[in-house]
Amino acid sequence: MGNWKLARWQEPRVLTRDVLREMRQGRPAGLSRRTLIRRSIGAGVGLWLLEVTGGLLGFLWPNLSKGFGGQIQLGDIVIVGDNQAVRGATLQDGAPAYISQARTYVQLIDPSRGFADGTSTDGEGLNTNVRTLYQRCPHLGCKPNFCTINYWFECPCHGSRYDRLGIKIRELGPAPRSLDRFAHTIKDGILTVDTSKITLGPLPVPLGQPGLVPPRSPQGCI
Repeated sequence: MGNWKLARWQEPRVLTRDVLREMRQGRPAGLSRRTLIRRSIGAGVGLWLLEVTGGLLGFLWPNLSKGFGGQIQLGDIVIVGDNQAVRGATLQDGAPAYISQARTYVQLIDPSRGFADGTSTDGEGLNTNVRTLYQRCPHLGCKPNFCTINYWFECPCHGSRYDRLGIKIRELGPAPRSLDRFAHTIKDGILTVDTSKITLGPLPVPLGQPGLVPPRSPQGCI
């Protein structure tokens, strides 16, 4: 015979009322189902809050760091002009500059003139001779490219086309409006773009109607 014996808790007990109450109210050994469910729900809610917080910080951080979503100083016409959207095509030719950190095309309305001091709250730039265009196509968000064959912007995704100042051609492509614009200020010849203030582009203009800058060539890049 062995010399072991049952522990007290292993010994059978008569199921009296007190024993039953103790069994119902006592805590089970290990992790109970209720505790597991509570901890799982808590972990899920905590993960969701972490994702929301991370997304909110990602949205606000550009404003806090003075990057995209805030005011970005681009410089004078020489500095801006050095950032050619297409190599070999300058602002004075009627082609835009492209500033990646601002996600902005900078275009001279009259290429024969330079920057003029002033503020354009809608980005149209009639008083500053500068138009600051958001790089995003209003259709599905692709980046339109500037074509040096016809001097128009052309979206490579779905074929929407815009004149050199970002006005949408009604018949060409599905975009619902022209390129959106950022507010900007020119002070002492220095251009600053406020990428937190965007104005939706105007409605498309029919081909051949006033309000469009005509293409330099009937052919394009796409």
